[in-house]
Amino acid sequence: MEVLSNLDAKEEDEFDQRWIQFEMEEGNEDKALLPVLEFFLGHGLLITPPVPEDPSPERCAIIVGPAVGKKILKTPLDARWQKMMDEVVKSSSKPIPYPDLMTPDALLDPRDVLELPPTPDNPFHNRVIVRNHRSVFHEYPEGAEDDLLSDEAESMEEQAETDSMASALPVPMKYYQNLYQSILMRRAVVQQTGKGKIRRVAFMVLVGDGNGLVGYGEGKHSNGLVALNAARVAAVKNMDWIERFEKRTIWTEMSTKLGATQLILRPRPVGFGLRCNPFLHQILRAAGLKDISAKVWGSRNKLNVIKAAFRMLHAGHAPTGMGDGVGGKGKKLSKGWGVRGKDELERARGRKLISLRN
Repeated sequence: MEVLSNLDAKEEDEFDQRWIQFEMEEGNEDKALLPVLEFFLGHGLLITPPVPEDPSPERCAIIVGPAVGKKILKTPLDARWQKMMDEVVKSSSKPIPYPDLMTPDALLDPRDVLELPPTPDNPFHNRVIVRNHRSVFHEYPEGAEDDLLSDEAESMEEQAETDSMASALPVPMKYYQNLYQSILMRRAVVQQTGKGKIRRVAFMVLVGDGNGLVGYGEGKHSNGLVALNAARVAAVKNMDWIERFEKRTIWTEMSTKLGATQLILRPRPVGFGLRCNPFLHQILRAAGLKDISAKVWGSRNKLNVIKAAFRMLHAGHAPTGMGDGVGGKGKKLSKGWGVRGKDELERARGRKLISLRN
């Protein structure tokens, strides 16, 4: 530090040039270090390499004085060392060119050219050039063709989640992909525990085949993709059959009350359509019902509307009036008896129902 602090402006510039040249030499540091050592020796600091007997860095720097250093430099060098010094001085005297960023690099600037020759409909020749569409930091399999119009392949984690969902589905994957699917709700939920809050994402998913089968499922997880897949699996498992009149509407007027939400469904003639709450519209369309009017009284909370609709449409599997089957009360969502079909209406009215569309 004493040597560097005693340098004047000209000597500092000389030292900076030699040190920059040393830093820019990659893989050839020994040769580039000679001008730096020569500079220190000319200013009275002799630097020697450490020895195994005494590897401490303090012993490697010896102050000999500027006069002794200049005398050592005047001593003739060996021919091999003299040639190396000449090469170092020659290379350090050349200016360092600044890189031209407009010059394409074969490795860092990939370039694909798509030639579009003239066709009977288009007499012009076109060329599409796509640059840097493949990252140099990713590994691609050999022989893989580039699709310039396709998005990146989904990550390994998403693929693993899809495979796990396919194995958990009770139906073939091809059948599931042909179902009508819709995300009814997505919300953030918090579970309060004694040690803090557990935040998760909750999904409510609707599935149906449009021909009488419909169901909904819920899933919660800290990972949104896991929660969504769990809700899809639960929705498929909860699918149930709905009795339909002429495969387009319900047989009779129906009503239910869940909390502060009161829901009324009424059958309508051919071509009437679905005139109802937007969440009811998705559920009825997935079930294959086409002509229905509905009215929601009281609270229009979407969670209550969805659950009240499914409590009316699904009959469930528990016997009516038997509670939970073991002496306790039944679940609130199991209350009700589903859509009343033709047989129930005939028994209730005491006469046969005959179709007039024959």
